[in-house]
Amino acid sequence: MPDKSDKLLVLDLDETLIHATSSPFAVPPDFQFDLYHVYRRPGLEQFLLNISQHFTLGVWSSASDEYVEEIVKTITPDAIEWFIVWGRSRCTIKRDYTLDNYYFEKKLEKVKNKGFKLEQIIIVDDSPEKARSNYGNAVYIEPFEGNREDDELRYLHDYLLTLKEVSNIRAVEKRGWRNRMLNC
Repeated sequence: MPDKSDKLLVLDLDETLIHATSSPFAVPPDFQFDLYHVYRRPGLEQFLLNISQHFTLGVWSSASDEYVEEIVKTITPDAIEWFIVWGRSRCTIKRDYTLDNYYFEKKLEKVKNKGFKLEQIIIVDDSPEKARSNYGNAVYIEPFEGNREDDELRYLHDYLLTLKEVSNIRAVEKRGWRNRMLNC
């Protein structure tokens, strides 16, 4: 088994690991939760199994706590143990005055209180505004909207391994990470 790094990898849920929709696609969903048809991102189980060998894992979503708990329970392989599984109640409501709307931000200071320094935390999300306060920790991925040919997790896995031994995650330029991985 590979050495586990001292990093915490915090993964978003909707449009990062899964896609949930009230209107099913032509292909059957992987499972249903309440009124939602839920599709796992291709390669999800293998990604979680492989990446858990290298990082401590957490999930943090801006969806309701109950939804997050149930979805995570359903998508988690038996061998995976989550450090945190957080939903909306752990987010901070922020207002975007330009668009005059509200959104939920994931402030990593709250995770820091669980024993990880900010320099050790990587957050993966498809929505930049949700990690705005901690952009130096963020790896942004393409949203998953049900495409069965999606291969984002394969590239993400390989990229995350390049961060495994970095002493300060915040000092690494992460914009354009996918293009760099494609050109390797």
